[in-house]
Amino acid sequence: MKIIMFGPPGVGKGTYSSRIAQKLGIVNISTGDIFREHLDRGTELGRRIESYMKKGKLVPDEIVANIMRRRLTQKDCEGGFILDGYPRTVTQAMALEDEKIDVIITLIVPDEILIAKCVARRICKDCGEIYNILNLDRTIEDVRYVVPSMSPQIEKKCDKCGGGLIQRIDDNPQMIKTRLEIYREQSKPVVKYYHGRIQFIEINMTGAVNLMVNVIMEKLTPILNKL
Repeated sequence: MKIIMFGPPGVGKGTYSSRIAQKLGIVNISTGDIFREHLDRGTELGRRIESYMKKGKLVPDEIVANIMRRRLTQKDCEGGFILDGYPRTVTQAMALEDEKIDVIITLIVPDEILIAKCVARRICKDCGEIYNILNLDRTIEDVRYVVPSMSPQIEKKCDKCGGGLIQRIDDNPQMIKTRLEIYREQSKPVVKYYHGRIQFIEINMTGAVNLMVNVIMEKLTPILNKL
């Protein structure tokens, strides 16, 4: 099965992509993880990526498309994959034409919750595991959003590998607002591009991670049964 996990920055694409991929036995491919690898290694590509991130801008389509084109040719992609953070623009979607995508999962959360989640997000500098120290229970337009904390067992240390937790350089309110504006300008047209061609599943992210994973799997089951 080939899936695109779609949604604005901070909605939880990485968190849910990794869990859904594990349940389906397919590989989770995150542009963010690939970028962080280059940042950590201090490569020339990493330095270019960092310059865009510091400004709250998207990495240019040509760079991202080339990275993803190489990644999708690797053997572990043969059994299917979930794309997290790609495609973000119509140009990137067009570069993905050779892949037969089965479904696009769109995650939906109000902006004020997205901003709060992003500011509270922490990432392991070694393995990329994602945590969130936010504990939120808020009602917006008659919809209750419950976001329990996803904190590590030991403060500032990854449960998975023991690495230190860091905050992304672009996880601050102003940059998040900038990223949301960019998302609306450049990424929402991707939905129009795929409309009528690929099935969409829309999920309003109102609850805890385990609950929402079950909701997503329930939505995916009828599609899986047809493959």
